[in-house]
Amino acid sequence: MTELRHRGTTDNDLQHQQSDDKGSENEGKAEKDGASDSETKPDTGLPEVPVTADDTPEVLNKALSGLSSRWKNWWVRGILTLAMIIFFFIIIYLGPMVLMMIVLCVQIKCFQEIIHIGYSVYHSYHLPWFRTLSWYFLLCVNYFFYGETVTDYFSNLVQREEPLRILSKYHRLISFTLYLTGFCMFVLSLVKKHYRLQFYMFGWTHVTLLIVVTQSHLIIHNLFEGMIWFIVPISCVICNDIMAYMFGFFFGRTPLIKLSPKKTWEGFIGGFFSTVVFGILLSYVMSGYSFFVCPVEFNSDHNSFEVDCEPSDLFQLQDYALPAALQSLTGWPTVRLYPFQIHSIALSAFASIMGPFGGFFASGFKRAFKIKDFANTIPGHGGIMDRFDCQYLMATFVNVYIASFIRGPNPAKVIQQLLALRLDQQLHIFNSLKTHLTERGLLEEAA
Repeated sequence: MTELRHRGTTDNDLQHQQSDDKGSENEGKAEKDGASDSETKPDTGLPEVPVTADDTPEVLNKALSGLSSRWKNWWVRGILTLAMIIFFFIIIYLGPMVLMMIVLCVQIKCFQEIIHIGYSVYHSYHLPWFRTLSWYFLLCVNYFFYGETVTDYFSNLVQREEPLRILSKYHRLISFTLYLTGFCMFVLSLVKKHYRLQFYMFGWTHVTLLIVVTQSHLIIHNLFEGMIWFIVPISCVICNDIMAYMFGFFFGRTPLIKLSPKKTWEGFIGGFFSTVVFGILLSYVMSGYSFFVCPVEFNSDHNSFEVDCEPSDLFQLQDYALPAALQSLTGWPTVRLYPFQIHSIALSAFASIMGPFGGFFASGFKRAFKIKDFANTIPGHGGIMDRFDCQYLMATFVNVYIASFIRGPNPAKVIQQLLALRLDQQLHIFNSLKTHLTERGLLEEAA
């Protein structure tokens, strides 16, 4: 009995030892696997941003329940895209003032989405005043840019109202003082153990302001040049986004860029040609209406915006001789076009070739923080920033293009500036101009 008990005990010990050996082997294997994973996967040191849940409306989920995820996403994106296009037409109909308010709302929402990502990543560190200072700097920058706009485009109103005249005169000093206050608040909020992270977020906020607020300010400047300079570029980006998606969905085979695996060369090329044709046709339709082509000006007598003018040569039909090859192909020696249609080719080409790089930049940003979308505001599309990542780059190009090839001296603004001068200065300019015109033979010399 003793021998059997001893043998049983020995067998049990052997089994326990074998299981311990297997456990230690498994632990060692797990450690190796963990080590290999840590070697292969880069440690960013950043907490992951929470993944946003699917917020597709229940009605669409039920209606599309029988479809595959690929076709379900196609229909959701298509329906919501159509809804956004209808909304875009409505705000265009409501006029420039509503458009400006929409641009401001979009700017604030885009800023909130980007800042929220930063807060989601770093909130566990309890950085003092991060969100407060971010929104304060947004307020300061908007005050500066919109103040500049008011001074530039509403000078009659500014000169008529004494409080506005004082604010306009010291606008840049006030703006700098506001920013300096925020800068000092940031310095006072520095905590020894979080210096580096706090400077990260300071840079995060300022880069966001540069990307979002500056570009939205340029969009409003483009709008003042005429609603056509606002509508055509935005529509070209929308068209390119839609057509690139359509061509890629049905014909896409060749990957375009690693940052966006779903983007294909077929979609890129199809979107390019579709957008150029769309830009030419849209420009032809819009160039015939003064509501779209006239600069947006503020009438101080009626305290309202006006878009009534005599269209410039840019929006007058002209005959253009076709190249010999096209003449033999079409049989037309000339073609009647609006000059703006030629400019629209440049706008469409930029929207198709360079515009997507704004999307690639956003894709790289989202991959860096392991998120799919900036937010889940629009089902199937993500956040507002996901829809406007290409628009901001386009806005800068349009503003530069207008300044380089379109805009000339504005007599109305020159007169407004002259009227703001002292009487002796106005008289001096009058005499100088009279002398100049007399020397050019445009005025007769007084006897």
